[in-house]
Amino acid sequence: MDRIELRGIEAFGRHGVLPHEQELGQTFTVDVALELDLAPAGASDHLGDTVDYGALSADLAAVVRDERYDLIERLATRLAEVCLDRPKVDAVTVTVHKPHAPVPVPLADVVVTVRRTR
Repeated sequence: MDRIELRGIEAFGRHGVLPHEQELGQTFTVDVALELDLAPAGASDHLGDTVDYGALSADLAAVVRDERYDLIERLATRLAEVCLDRPKVDAVTVTVHKPHAPVPVPLADVVVTVRRTR
């Protein structure tokens, strides 16, 4: 299966269980790997034969910015749903980075990855 990857989509959101996470928010980073057949686009050179990753990245950023979830597991699942709304996408892997998660020890990042198929 062919892949299109979008790495490092950044958007400010208010996701988290704790009240201060929802009030103050933080920047989340999202990576997406779309699995689809790219042969038609490779042959035709037409955008309609693939996924418009500019439009998709804007839609994903809007979910992070405009929707609210307690868990980044739910956020990752919601982002996967948006990707699978594209009819050409057969499967997607979504990774959500939450580098400023409120944990009691120093850490570089909290990451949740989900894979969903049609």
